[in-house]
Amino acid sequence: MPDPSAVRLYATRLRQLAGRRPSDRPTAIAPDLPPGRVVSLPDRGDVFVREQDGPDGRPPILLLHGWLASAELNWFGTFDRFEGERRVVALDHRGHGRGMHPVDPFRLVDCADDAAALLDVLGIERAIVAGFSMGGPISLLLAARHPRLVAGLVPASTALVFNETLAERLRWRFIRLLELGVRLGAGDRLVARLAFDWGRVDERFAPHTSWLAGEFSRTLPRALREAGTELSRFDARPWAADLDIPAAMVVTGRDSLVPDHRQRALAAALDAPEILLGDQDHDAPITAVDRFADAIHRAVSLVDEALAAPAGRASA
Repeated sequence: MPDPSAVRLYATRLRQLAGRRPSDRPTAIAPDLPPGRVVSLPDRGDVFVREQDGPDGRPPILLLHGWLASAELNWFGTFDRFEGERRVVALDHRGHGRGMHPVDPFRLVDCADDAAALLDVLGIERAIVAGFSMGGPISLLLAARHPRLVAGLVPASTALVFNETLAERLRWRFIRLLELGVRLGAGDRLVARLAFDWGRVDERFAPHTSWLAGEFSRTLPRALREAGTELSRFDARPWAADLDIPAAMVVTGRDSLVPDHRQRALAAALDAPEILLGDQDHDAPITAVDRFADAIHRAVSLVDEALAAPAGRASA
């Protein structure tokens, strides 16, 4: 994670953005996305889901997005990459995007159980689950708590644990300041500017930058803090290696939020081959749309190979 000086930088950006007027914001133009709908999960609530149809015969893909984001922000290009190949489903987690607004505090295990309930409602018996950043812990918890539903895992830019160093502990303490800035009206671009470098946005997003910022602003301030706190407490080191499930890992080699050695530790625990995006940071889904989507596609193909030869493991 960034060194403590990042806190000063983020605080400066917060002050700059807090004064941004609504009239400064251009009209949002959304990109083409698969159809979205609200799905009711029995005894849980309603979730917003985007679905892309595909032929039968191979496990569908369930996409789990990261902290501060939404399904369409993380997976905009990934939908396109699998078009015509297989069914793809993505949901917005609690307090993120158009996800449910529960009274109870945000918990990663609840997100995992939401995903399991969604698969059951949609009649999906087993899925390959791809989880970016925070979606990685959710995917691991889904596999641990509902193994019958998970055919394979594709973690991306994520880790077994997120809170080991002093710099990381300082970063997590900054969450309350970030939440306050959003509550005070720093607005749609605050979280987005903290999440990635606007100067590196992929050309495919160029017509949609206002929409992009607005999507980040959908994250509830309370969920921003509570989800960050949950991530700071997450630690799958004692149990991840026991999952014994086909997996392939997408590693962002210059990740300033989840160092590559931390990502590789997860890959080792899962005995997963690595797909390396060596020059990419944590914002790869937005700054390198096609390369990130290709890496996810390759990882899913490796999981397919492992499923076809269950006695062995696919190799990159």
